[in-house]
Amino acid sequence: MKTLYMKWDRGYCLGVLFMILLASCNKKLDIPATSIADEEGHWSTYENARSGIIGLYGLTRTALAQNNAHWVYGELRQGDFKALQRSDLKAVIDNKLNAGYPLLQQVANWRHFYAAINACNLFIERASGCLADIRYTEAYYNLDVAQARALRAFLYFYMVRIWGDIPFTTSSGEGSNFQALPSTDKNAVLTFATSELKEVAGKLPFLYSAIDPDQIFPSNYYRESVDYWANAPITRLAAYAMLAHIAAWQGNYIDAAIYTEVVANNYTKSNLDYATINTLVSPTGLFAGGTGSNYRQLIGFNFTKERGETTVDGHIENLTLANTNTFYMSKKLPDIYVDKPTISDLFAANEGNDDRFGYDNQYTPALLYTTYFENYNAEIPIFKKVRIVDGGVNTGQFAVFNSSLVFTRLEEILLLRAEALAALGRESDARTLLSSLRGRRSLVSVSPLSSGNNLIKEIFRERRRELMGEGWRWYDIVREKRLLNDDPEFNAMSQGGGIYWPIAQDILAKNSLLKQNNYWK
Repeated sequence: MKTLYMKWDRGYCLGVLFMILLASCNKKLDIPATSIADEEGHWSTYENARSGIIGLYGLTRTALAQNNAHWVYGELRQGDFKALQRSDLKAVIDNKLNAGYPLLQQVANWRHFYAAINACNLFIERASGCLADIRYTEAYYNLDVAQARALRAFLYFYMVRIWGDIPFTTSSGEGSNFQALPSTDKNAVLTFATSELKEVAGKLPFLYSAIDPDQIFPSNYYRESVDYWANAPITRLAAYAMLAHIAAWQGNYIDAAIYTEVVANNYTKSNLDYATINTLVSPTGLFAGGTGSNYRQLIGFNFTKERGETTVDGHIENLTLANTNTFYMSKKLPDIYVDKPTISDLFAANEGNDDRFGYDNQYTPALLYTTYFENYNAEIPIFKKVRIVDGGVNTGQFAVFNSSLVFTRLEEILLLRAEALAALGRESDARTLLSSLRGRRSLVSVSPLSSGNNLIKEIFRERRRELMGEGWRWYDIVREKRLLNDDPEFNAMSQGGGIYWPIAQDILAKNSLLKQNNYWK
């Protein structure tokens, strides 16, 4: 799917309203749990539909970005980052998720996710009213509803990874109606999400506003060109990427291999491409959204400066950046960092000339690559893989950011494919794919002797290096531990529900049908 936060024209009144609510350099991303449009009278025109679909992407982005939740959930728990001074972040890293810090209660609260889900439900129910406007054709309606269903499936999958069993509904109705819902078994929720994505995948294009010989999709989607929608709405390949991750999370590696193969065989149809190391870390590269030349985000969320979406919250930079010898910032120390022993183990000492971090021994003295890190010779290294400050044109004294929240990209989904192939015993194929990906970072091929658990460890070790700071570490730990099945302590925690987050006390107080996860009681 290209970036999940769509571009809009400020001329539309509802678009302006959502821009004010969703993006401001002086406000946090905080969206009230209200409908994306009034239920009476705002579902009758082309403009209403356009603003409605834009609202879904905005609310989804907020759910993931608020309080830097995407990284708190996925990057910090037992991961490679350490907290320097913040005890709330240290509690997450140490898996003490029921500690009494406001941040932990905020990210344990699923309100923003259900605001987005409710908006999807409402759009699916009401968008047909816009067909009264002859400009809003059946092609538009079918495509927009397919996007809403895919977003809803994505949100449910994302929530199941965090909380396990969750309330489930496909009908709109906020307030007391939602608060009375009990939890639904996580496997039933994922079965629904899988079914929805399989149903809508073929109803989504590889590219928006591209030439469509079958004339199924709008040829000029909302009057914008194909480049305008780069890293924008959900594509067909995005749906298959979601399906692959749901299958892998469930341990269904046969389906994970099938779905990742679809992406591997068709990525050029969505103008996807591999990211060179320079593209990966450039302030105008992979993590920069809203640019017509950047098609490398398979699933992502833009924060584009030109649309007034500069923010402090909702970016990894808010946690990792600080002043360095080459990049001035008023912030002297980061909130989180990767210590030198971990960096050395993952990159320099073990791999030598890794383009992401390491030493080039062609020079005397050896040249130190600072692609991922700066200030390595200081006590606290600075993780700067993602550093898009004030649109990528200024240094950090402004402390406002525009990096996209990238859920997955081509390299990530191919590493997931290598994981699936290894899990299925197709070790030669897994080694070939892994070696190809390592070669793009100047690493040698995986040894032919690497097999079984050792090959699986090699794959997850490469995921640690390539995807550092992108929100995958905790989920990778869970999947790796399940595959290796050699950690009784983890198995006990997993069986007791400890891999999930506790439910926020505020949620429990409002819904007597919900019970706290036994592990966190």
